[in-house]
Amino acid sequence: MNTAELMQMAPSLLMLVVFMGLMYFLLIRPQRKKEKEISEMRASLGVGDEIVTIGGIVGKVVKIGEEELVIQVGSDKTKILVKKWAISALERKSGAKKISKPADSEKTEEKEEKKKTPKRLKKDKEDKEDAAE
Repeated sequence: MNTAELMQMAPSLLMLVVFMGLMYFLLIRPQRKKEKEISEMRASLGVGDEIVTIGGIVGKVVKIGEEELVIQVGSDKTKILVKKWAISALERKSGAKKISKPADSEKTEEKEEKKKTPKRLKKDKEDKEDAAE
């Protein structure tokens, strides 16, 4: 090969290298990052954590083994043996607090109370309060 042939092949080789680099940064790297995050989540599971399996079963971790764990599901507290690789998401850590009510919760509670009390009883209640004053 002489230099003229190499000069003709250089742009196509450069495009091939750029394409391979682009494929790495757009496809391979994000997939590896996601797999790493999921494996770290599975390794950090603890008793009492609420999890979701790849089949959509939501349960609470009761016992953890090397490759398997036991989860408790449903109101009758049924226990199911699941493989660790079948855990897709961590709903809530065992030490995490439940989500608190929004600031507008007092207003909504008042509205609910008004809806629950019949008008006749509400009127009697107001009359008694006026009489007490």
